[in-house]
Amino acid sequence: MSVNISLVQFSKKNFVGTVNDALNNSGANPKLLKLEITETLLASNIPDVKAKMRALQQHGITFSIDDFGTGYSSLSYLQQLPINQLKIDQGFVRDIINSNNDKAIAQAVITLASSMNLHVIAEGVETEAQRMLLQSMGCYSYQGYLFGRPVTLEELVIA
Repeated sequence: MSVNISLVQFSKKNFVGTVNDALNNSGANPKLLKLEITETLLASNIPDVKAKMRALQQHGITFSIDDFGTGYSSLSYLQQLPINQLKIDQGFVRDIINSNNDKAIAQAVITLASSMNLHVIAEGVETEAQRMLLQSMGCYSYQGYLFGRPVTLEELVIA
Protein backbone atom coordinates (compact mmCIF):
# COMPACT_ATOMS: atom_id res chain seq x y z
CA MET A 1 0.00 0.00 0.00
CA SER A 2 1.24 3.46 -0.87
CA VAL A 3 0.42 6.47 1.30
CA ASN A 4 1.09 10.07 0.34
CA ILE A 5 2.79 12.01 3.13
CA SER A 6 2.65 15.79 3.35
CA LEU A 7 5.48 18.07 4.42
CA VAL A 8 3.45 19.02 7.51
CA GLN A 9 2.99 15.36 8.53
CA PHE A 10 6.60 14.42 7.91
CA SER A 11 7.89 17.48 9.77
CA LYS A 12 6.23 16.49 13.05
CA LYS A 13 8.72 15.31 15.67
CA ASN A 14 6.69 12.19 16.44
CA PHE A 15 6.18 11.14 12.79
CA VAL A 16 8.27 7.95 13.03
CA GLY A 17 6.52 6.91 16.25
CA THR A 18 3.10 7.66 14.78
CA VAL A 19 3.77 5.48 11.73
CA ASN A 20 5.20 2.66 13.83
CA ASP A 21 2.27 2.85 16.28
CA ALA A 22 -0.23 2.70 13.40
CA LEU A 23 1.51 -0.37 11.99
CA ASN A 24 1.67 -2.08 15.39
CA ASN A 25 -1.97 -1.30 16.22
CA SER A 26 -3.23 -2.50 12.84
CA GLY A 27 -0.98 -5.54 12.59
CA ALA A 28 -0.03 -4.46 9.05
CA ASN A 29 3.24 -5.67 7.59
CA PRO A 30 5.61 -2.66 7.31
CA LYS A 31 7.29 -4.29 4.30
CA LEU A 32 4.06 -3.74 2.38
CA LEU A 33 4.00 0.00 3.10
CA LYS A 34 5.45 2.59 0.75
CA LEU A 35 5.45 6.22 1.82
CA GLU A 36 5.22 8.67 -1.05
CA ILE A 37 6.96 11.99 -0.51
CA THR A 38 7.36 14.99 -2.79
CA GLU A 39 10.48 16.79 -3.92
CA THR A 40 9.30 19.77 -1.85
CA LEU A 41 9.72 17.67 1.29
CA LEU A 42 13.25 16.77 0.19
CA ALA A 43 14.15 20.45 -0.02
CA SER A 44 13.39 20.90 3.68
CA ASN A 45 15.66 19.91 6.60
CA ILE A 46 17.73 17.14 4.94
CA PRO A 47 19.35 15.76 8.12
CA ASP A 48 15.91 15.39 9.73
CA VAL A 49 14.36 13.88 6.59
CA LYS A 50 17.25 11.43 6.25
CA ALA A 51 17.08 10.35 9.90
CA LYS A 52 13.33 9.75 9.77
CA MET A 53 13.53 7.87 6.49
CA ARG A 54 16.33 5.64 7.77
CA ALA A 55 14.46 4.93 11.02
CA LEU A 56 11.35 3.88 9.11
CA GLN A 57 13.35 1.94 6.54
CA GLN A 58 14.80 -0.18 9.36
CA HIS A 59 11.25 -1.48 9.88
CA GLY A 60 10.93 -2.40 6.20
CA ILE A 61 9.06 0.67 4.98
CA THR A 62 10.04 1.90 1.51
CA PHE A 63 9.93 5.37 -0.04
CA SER A 64 8.85 6.79 -3.35
CA ILE A 65 9.32 10.31 -4.71
CA ASP A 66 5.90 11.29 -6.00
CA ASP A 67 5.50 13.63 -8.99
CA PHE A 68 9.20 13.37 -9.76
CA GLY A 69 10.47 16.10 -12.05
CA THR A 70 8.01 18.78 -11.00
CA GLY A 71 9.86 20.13 -7.96
CA TYR A 72 12.98 22.15 -7.55
CA SER A 73 15.12 19.74 -5.61
CA SER A 74 18.69 18.83 -6.33
CA LEU A 75 19.46 15.42 -7.77
CA SER A 76 22.02 15.04 -4.99
CA TYR A 77 19.12 14.16 -2.68
CA LEU A 78 18.77 10.91 -4.59
CA GLN A 79 22.30 10.01 -3.52
CA GLN A 80 21.79 10.93 0.11
CA LEU A 81 18.37 9.49 0.88
CA PRO A 82 17.05 5.93 1.00
CA ILE A 83 14.70 6.23 -1.97
CA ASN A 84 13.31 3.08 -3.58
CA GLN A 85 11.13 4.45 -6.35
CA LEU A 86 10.58 7.45 -8.64
CA LYS A 87 7.11 8.24 -9.94
CA ILE A 88 6.99 10.01 -13.31
CA ASP A 89 4.52 12.84 -12.90
CA GLN A 90 1.32 12.51 -14.89
CA GLY A 91 2.03 15.91 -16.44
CA PHE A 92 4.81 14.27 -18.46
CA VAL A 93 2.70 11.20 -19.29
CA ARG A 94 -0.48 12.99 -20.39
CA ASP A 95 0.88 14.10 -23.80
CA ILE A 96 3.83 11.72 -24.08
CA ILE A 97 2.59 10.38 -27.43
CA ASN A 98 2.63 13.83 -29.09
CA SER A 99 5.25 15.80 -27.17
CA ASN A 100 8.93 15.15 -27.76
CA ASN A 101 9.71 17.19 -24.64
CA ASP A 102 7.47 15.03 -22.43
CA LYS A 103 8.93 11.91 -24.01
CA ALA A 104 12.49 13.14 -23.37
CA ILE A 105 11.75 13.97 -19.73
CA ALA A 106 10.09 10.60 -19.13
CA GLN A 107 13.05 8.83 -20.74
CA ALA A 108 15.48 10.80 -18.58
CA VAL A 109 13.63 9.79 -15.40
CA ILE A 110 13.50 6.15 -16.51
CA THR A 111 17.20 6.14 -17.35
CA LEU A 112 18.13 7.86 -14.10
CA ALA A 113 16.06 5.43 -12.04
CA SER A 114 17.48 2.44 -13.86
CA SER A 115 21.07 3.58 -13.43
CA MET A 116 20.49 4.08 -9.69
CA ASN A 117 18.68 0.73 -9.26
CA LEU A 118 15.44 2.49 -8.40
CA HIS A 119 12.02 1.26 -9.40
CA VAL A 120 10.10 3.65 -11.68
CA ILE A 121 6.35 3.99 -12.11
CA ALA A 122 4.42 6.24 -14.48
CA GLU A 123 1.42 8.14 -13.12
CA GLY A 124 -1.64 9.06 -15.12
CA VAL A 125 -1.50 6.32 -17.74
CA GLU A 126 -4.88 6.49 -19.47
CA THR A 127 -4.33 4.81 -22.84
CA GLU A 128 -2.76 1.62 -24.09
CA ALA A 129 -0.61 3.73 -26.45
CA GLN A 130 0.92 5.57 -23.46
CA ARG A 131 1.56 2.29 -21.66
CA MET A 132 3.18 0.71 -24.71
CA LEU A 133 5.43 3.72 -25.31
CA LEU A 134 6.49 3.81 -21.64
CA GLN A 135 7.18 0.09 -21.76
CA SER A 136 9.36 0.53 -24.84
CA MET A 137 11.27 3.19 -22.89
CA GLY A 138 11.94 0.79 -19.99
CA CYS A 139 9.09 1.64 -17.61
CA TYR A 140 7.14 -1.45 -16.57
CA SER A 141 4.91 -0.15 -13.76
CA TYR A 142 1.98 2.18 -14.21
CA GLN A 143 -0.97 3.71 -12.46
CA GLY A 144 -3.90 5.50 -13.96
CA TYR A 145 -7.39 5.21 -15.35
CA LEU A 146 -6.28 2.62 -17.93
CA PHE A 147 -6.17 0.19 -14.99
CA GLY A 148 -9.09 1.45 -12.93
CA ARG A 149 -10.84 4.43 -11.44
CA PRO A 150 -10.69 5.36 -7.76
CA VAL A 151 -13.11 3.38 -5.61
CA THR A 152 -14.38 3.55 -2.06
CA LEU A 153 -13.02 1.18 0.58
CA GLU A 154 -16.26 -0.78 0.45
CA GLU A 155 -16.00 -1.23 -3.33
CA LEU A 156 -12.36 -2.30 -2.98
CA VAL A 157 -13.15 -4.88 -0.32
CA ILE A 158 -15.94 -6.36 -2.45
CA ALA A 159 -13.60 -6.65 -5.45
